[in-house]
Amino acid sequence: MIFYSIAILVVLVDQICKILVRMNIKLDDNLVLWGIQMTHIENSGMAGGLFQGYAYLFGIVAIVFVGAIIYFRKNGELKGIMNEISFAFLVGGAMGNGIDRLLFGQVTDFLISRSGNGVLNMADHAIEIGVLLLIGNFVFQLLKRWSYKFCTPV
Repeated sequence: MIFYSIAILVVLVDQICKILVRMNIKLDDNLVLWGIQMTHIENSGMAGGLFQGYAYLFGIVAIVFVGAIIYFRKNGELKGIMNEISFAFLVGGAMGNGIDRLLFGQVTDFLISRSGNGVLNMADHAIEIGVLLLIGNFVFQLLKRWSYKFCTPV
């Protein structure tokens, strides 16, 4: 249940934020809200504005990704609570941006990254969280196996 709860929450938060941005911030306008720098842009490509004009293709890729994760999850190939949580963030993020791509032919971005390297949205941040959790879990499991193998008393 945690998988679906997180994925749905991510999609809802992402879509509500994007609706609010589209309704209240004109395209290319800047705004600072609670110390968070925002600008409203529409991206018909992928991260960093690469491959502009291929939004529908990336929307289809998102659907395939979500379908594959649900398939592997139902077949028991994604085991463990951390994998459930990681993939829930990834699926929620993919669905959030996939909805925009398929409905509007572009993704609404509005959060200026602190490093100044781009403008993101909540779905993008959910994907980042999912990837970080996956990497963290992988490293944790690797260290756990290593410590069991080399640190157990004989």
